[in-house]
Amino acid sequence: MEMTRPAAVAGIFYPTTADALAVDVQSFLKGTPLAAAPKAVIAPHAGYIYSGPVAGRGYHTLIPAAGVITRVILLGPSHRVPLLGLAASSADYFETPLGKVRLDRQTTSLALSLPQVALLDQAHALEHSLEVQLPFLQTVLRDFQLLPLVVGDATADEVAEVLDLLWGGDETLIVVSSDLSHYHDYQTAQQMDRRTSDAIEQLNIGQIGPNDACGCRAINGLLLQAKRLGLHCKTIALANSGDTAGSQAQVVGYGAYVFL
Repeated sequence: MEMTRPAAVAGIFYPTTADALAVDVQSFLKGTPLAAAPKAVIAPHAGYIYSGPVAGRGYHTLIPAAGVITRVILLGPSHRVPLLGLAASSADYFETPLGKVRLDRQTTSLALSLPQVALLDQAHALEHSLEVQLPFLQTVLRDFQLLPLVVGDATADEVAEVLDLLWGGDETLIVVSSDLSHYHDYQTAQQMDRRTSDAIEQLNIGQIGPNDACGCRAINGLLLQAKRLGLHCKTIALANSGDTAGSQAQVVGYGAYVFL
């Protein structure tokens, strides 16, 4: 019997109905096309009212790759379940109001050959960092298979080893889900997030910690792999909740980045 991981944060982070969700996602897909589709993307994972405009700018760069990208390796931090290493899912599908996304069982098995990767459905059950990326991917890519990985206490080398094993060619997209600084005043957040963005663009893993980005472990692994392979990074959008839909007294930072 096939198992589906149902949407856990529909109605909280994004709309519950397919029609409303589709309208929201389309409204966020704006930007200037790049000369080539990126190999990897970093996108934020807050409620769409807050981070949707930034995430949409990043996902807009993937539109030319629809029909080329058929596999997505999606990594995001664990907000609810402490864990060592990376957690894969035994589900056959992840579901959103836009439909079901099939998980790539062959790629999951390959990832599980590494000692830092284990099956842990509990880590996926209520985790929003991965789920909120799916409607964007469903809209832009349409038909693809997914390997979702919740990242816990893992080193940059451990994450990079997973990415290297699963890197593939043009058919494979890497997505890292992360917000930036949390709950500082507007000006402090701008300064912190600019420094973090500079470090990401420079592929400098030594400057990005948990206070800079909640997905720092996955980010640092991606930066290490990108440096090894000679990729470069470009900031597509940088803002915070004070720019989109919140008070400027305490904000959360959001950035969208592409690796080519």
